[in-house]
Order: sequence, then C-alpha cells, then structure tokens
Amino acid sequence: MEHRPMRLPFVTRRTVIAAAGLGAALPFVASCGASEAQAKSFPITKSEADWRKLLTREQYRILREEGTERAFTSPLDKEKRKGIFVCAGCGNKLYSSAHKYDSGTGWPSFWQANDKGAVGTSTDYKIGYPRTEVHCADCGGHLGHIFGDGPKPSGKRHCINGLALKFVPA
Repeated sequence: MEHRPMRLPFVTRRTVIAAAGLGAALPFVASCGASEAQAKSFPITKSEADWRKLLTREQYRILREEGTERAFTSPLDKEKRKGIFVCAGCGNKLYSSAHKYDSGTGWPSFWQANDKGAVGTSTDYKIGYPRTEVHCADCGGHLGHIFGDGPKPSGKRHCINGLALKFVPA
C-alpha cells in the first residue's frame, strides 16, 4: 500500500482577508431579527407624544430610544439612603437599596432586581456582540444592561442608567 502525503488546502491572502471580514460581520448578521424590548407588549403603554410630555429629553433618549448616559453623571450612583429605585417612566418598583453596591463603573449598580417580575431582558447587539439588555417589565423602558461580573450571591451586575430611575427614600 502506497503512502501519500495529505494535501492541505492552498491558503491565499485573499482567503484570509475574506474569512476575517466574515468573522467581523457575523455579529451584525446575527443581530438581524433580534427582538427589542419595545417590540413586545407591556401593561403600560403610551404614545410617543405622551412619553415626550412625561419625560425629560435625556430620560426619553435613554428609556424610549435605548440610550446611555455618561458614566459618573448620575447622583443616584452615590445614593446610599434606604429606599427603592423606581422606573422614571411609570413608577414600577425596580431595585431596592439593599441590593445596590458601588461597582466603580459610574452607573448605579445592583446585584438583583426588586423582585422576579420587576424587570425583563432581551439581547442587544448594538455594539457588535450580544449583551443582556434590561428593561422595565411594566412599560418596556430601557434601563441598562446586565453583566456577569457582580458580587455574590447572584454574580450579576445590573448596570443601570440613573436617568431611567427615580429614588424614593424609605
């Protein structure tokens, strides 16, 4: 039996560049069809005009257009009193001060929501890779994102825009 060396495919610079381009485009292609929080139905709904009347320009940008405030700009990041953080759009009780901690990121951070029905999640591909977006379960307002680098017991960091919240002292 004759032994022949196995031939490897011929790789050119063009093949490498094409593969790199495909790899870079994959997250964007995968994001097609990803559901946004606003595409779902929520118990509290308002017209765009009503949301604009209710919210400041920046709150509207964050809650309704999924924007992000600059880090270290929200006074709620340093809020240390006992109380509850509610949705700035509808008043839903989202986060307890008992679950808040200083993550050092410049946004109010919590290791869990107030209760299981307070927030919802969806997948966000806006920056090219999947992230867990968190939104108000009652009105669908964008709050921020959830990351897996939080403290025990959950190991989660709910990184929330301060303008999406209002603080109600206990």
